[in-house]
Amino acid sequence: MRTPSFLTTAPVAAAVALIAGVALAQQPDVPTFVPPPPSPSIAGTLSAVAEPSASLPAPATAPEATTGTAAEPVRPLPDNAPVARAEPADEREVTTRLQIFLDQQNFCPGIIDGRPGEFTLKALGRYQQAHGLTVTKKIEDASKLPLDSVYPIYTTYTIRPEDLKQIGDVPTKPENQAKKTRMPYGSLLEFLEERYHASPPFLEKLNRGRDLEKLAPGDVVRVPNVAEFKIEDVHEAGKLPAVPAFKTRRVHVDTKERMLDLFEGEKLLASFPITPGSQKLPAPPGTWSIVGIATLPWFRHDEGVLNYGVRTDHFFNIPAGPNNPVGVVWCGLSKAGIGIHGTNTPETIGRAGSHGCIRLANWDAIRFASMVTEGMKVVIDDGIPRPKKAIAEKKEGAGKVSANQTLTAPAVEASKNIPRIPGRETKYANH
Repeated sequence: MRTPSFLTTAPVAAAVALIAGVALAQQPDVPTFVPPPPSPSIAGTLSAVAEPSASLPAPATAPEATTGTAAEPVRPLPDNAPVARAEPADEREVTTRLQIFLDQQNFCPGIIDGRPGEFTLKALGRYQQAHGLTVTKKIEDASKLPLDSVYPIYTTYTIRPEDLKQIGDVPTKPENQAKKTRMPYGSLLEFLEERYHASPPFLEKLNRGRDLEKLAPGDVVRVPNVAEFKIEDVHEAGKLPAVPAFKTRRVHVDTKERMLDLFEGEKLLASFPITPGSQKLPAPPGTWSIVGIATLPWFRHDEGVLNYGVRTDHFFNIPAGPNNPVGVVWCGLSKAGIGIHGTNTPETIGRAGSHGCIRLANWDAIRFASMVTEGMKVVIDDGIPRPKKAIAEKKEGAGKVSANQTLTAPAVEASKNIPRIPGRETKYANH
């Protein structure tokens, strides 16, 4: 059938073009800003699929035709068309983005929880100091930082069948722990807590209506978009090889601030929140050195050392794992029985005492261990002025390592509960 000639006349064609132009002009403007790719520090480690923020607006669609005999077909946008980017909508999202940013820059805020707490502000201040900015420690000044590297703020993780290998029974008493062959996570929720540096209450807020205590393979969980701590990538090493290039670095532990700072000369490289001993057994002030670093250490539980700083012949050897009392890393110091190590209770960092050691969250401890080496200087500062003579005596003895100050301790036939595993008897943390 021929097309009526009146549809091909120039005036009508011009009118159709004009109407089409008006219709297109009425479409919502499409932003021309194209988001930058994620930070390399995140892009190289995250394997989960990114989930858009809840604040992402619905995509615009063409209005339905209300006149005429047929609607104009909707033409899809090309693949490279710019897309509106979701930005933080509330204080929790702003704070979460800042916490993730600081974490990826090695100025660690502790547990990611979306709240502007003590360690978030201290990490912010140290980042400002390290980058020559005015140190304010104020959340409102976070807008001056390059936070665009954190996008999206949240992502998702799908529970895998192999994740169940990291879960198991975790006894509470040392004598029962010594009967086990490893100290795994107690639940998949605990597994996610460490993997994404997040508190269980925060994960529950991100997953309202979900029972995170009943997770199973195939379940998809919303999590902060932080570089994952992968326990499956941590392997046992009785003593890590020395890294000569790191020996010029030094560690400064501020027991009052409850922060550990890593320096290269005068440049601040990284900061971590810590628990530095307790009132009864504080971290020993003075200048010490790292004598060795072990990953997935066993722990020699000796009540004499823990309560009085004195070794006894009655102890329990507790196997390796994320729920080991010293976590996944042990950095032994030249002070007998003292080390910088991980923990099985990351939520207590800075808020509960330790037995004279410097304790970090496991995800921070493994990162710290990758940035230091044996022979490095460690200064523990409690803020109390001391005579120069006393300081000099401390420094003079700092490099001497006695038989009790080695990284590992031989097993002693002190308990029938000690597991008989070949090779394990020389891989215990320095307690």
